[in-house]
Amino acid sequence: MLIAMAGLPGTGKSTIAGMIGAQLRAAVVSVDPIEAAILTAGIDDDQPTGLAAYLVAGTIAESVLSAGQTIVVDAVNAVGPAREQWVELAKRHGVPLKFVETMCSDGDLHRTRLVARRLPGAVENHAVEQSLEDYAQWTGPSAGVARITLDTSHSVASNVAAALAFLTD
Repeated sequence: MLIAMAGLPGTGKSTIAGMIGAQLRAAVVSVDPIEAAILTAGIDDDQPTGLAAYLVAGTIAESVLSAGQTIVVDAVNAVGPAREQWVELAKRHGVPLKFVETMCSDGDLHRTRLVARRLPGAVENHAVEQSLEDYAQWTGPSAGVARITLDTSHSVASNVAAALAFLTD
């Protein structure tokens, strides 16, 4: 199975992705550390490092799926083309795709998370955070894919339980 996370930065995607991966014994690939590594390697941040990170994550996910294993892709997936990448990958491998979307209804909590956020290997001052206005509506092929939306202002345990119930149903 291909499980693709979606949601704004700071909404708990990585936390939930890691816990889902552990429970399902699935590989987890995260776009943020890939992009941080690209930047640390000296690629200028005026280059499309975000796109490159998505493509690297897609290549890793392809390899994991080819080995017959489940993978969780931890990425914002804010726009249609990013989401469609996973739709096409799942089709190529004939595996089910499910999206686990996170949001945080508590604005103060979300802001606190963003301020405290530190990515391993991140280049100083490179934190382009997306806002709700940047997060596109679900249209196109990804709109028809099974999706659960979790409000991460609630307990992590209850959100993970809901995600696992959705994924194993």
